[in-house]
Parts: sequence; C-alpha cells; structure tokens
Amino acid sequence: MKILGVDPGLRTSGYAVIAPHERDVQVIDAGTITADEKLPLAERLAQIFAEIESLLDEHQPAVMAVEELYAHYKHPRTAILMGHARGMFLLAATRRDISVKGYSATRVKKSVTGSGRASKEQIQLAVMTQLNLAKLPSPPDVADALAIAMCCWNEQARDTQWVS
Repeated sequence: MKILGVDPGLRTSGYAVIAPHERDVQVIDAGTITADEKLPLAERLAQIFAEIESLLDEHQPAVMAVEELYAHYKHPRTAILMGHARGMFLLAATRRDISVKGYSATRVKKSVTGSGRASKEQIQLAVMTQLNLAKLPSPPDVADALAIAMCCWNEQARDTQWVS
C-alpha cells in the first residue's frame, strides 16, 4: 500500500511516495512540483493539477497524506494561496477514490522528531535517519512531504494491512 505525502504550495509543492517494505518503509519517489510564477493563477493551478494527475497515474497510492492549512495572523494570504494548491491535490485524489488524510504541521513534526516545534533542519535529519537516506532530503519541501507521508505511515502501521 503506497502513501503519497504532499506539502502543497502554489510555487513549489513537495511530494513523496513511500511503501511498506518488510517491517520498514522505503522511498519509492520524491521530488517537487513547480508552477511557472509568471502565469496567471488559473494556469498555474492547471499546471499543478496536471503534475499531480501524472504522479497518481504513475504510483497509484492508496492514501494521500496532506498537510493541513495553517494561517499565521501576520500572513493570512499565504494560507489562502496554499489552499488553492492543496485543493488541486484533494481534487485529483477524490477523482480517483484515493483516501485523503490531513495532518497539522505540529502533528507531523511530533510524529517524526518527537517535538511539535522541530525546525526544518531537524525534520530533514529525522527523515534522513528514519528512512536510511544517504543525504539530507532537499529542498525542505521534499523533506516535509516525506515527513507527512511518514506521519501517515506511523498512524497506520499498527493496522496489519499496511505491513507487507
């Protein structure tokens, strides 16, 4: 059962596909989806949606784990823009009957580092260590997507259907 972790963004979205392997998890694919900032919003969303559909076609995950929206009172526009991209991911998953799980940033951080206030660097290091990666996942969007997927895995790991 594959899990697609997503760190949605309007400029850059991180994604990561993980799957159970024996008693552990392995990374199948990870990277970023970028939209051309020079394009109007609707066209950027179309770019993002096309890339997501391609990923879903290629990997056929059982679950999409997505970071929940968070709005800081000083930067509410950021959450609104992120919500546009997040909506594209949710739409693509729903059209394919893929289960969607949402996780707050604090929950993801706590799941992979033990602290809900972990820094980007701590998340990168925790993901690298737990997934036995040769180097730090970069950019941070990829590390965040891996962490989101791992959070979902950690939550589901007790269920025997997730263990191969």
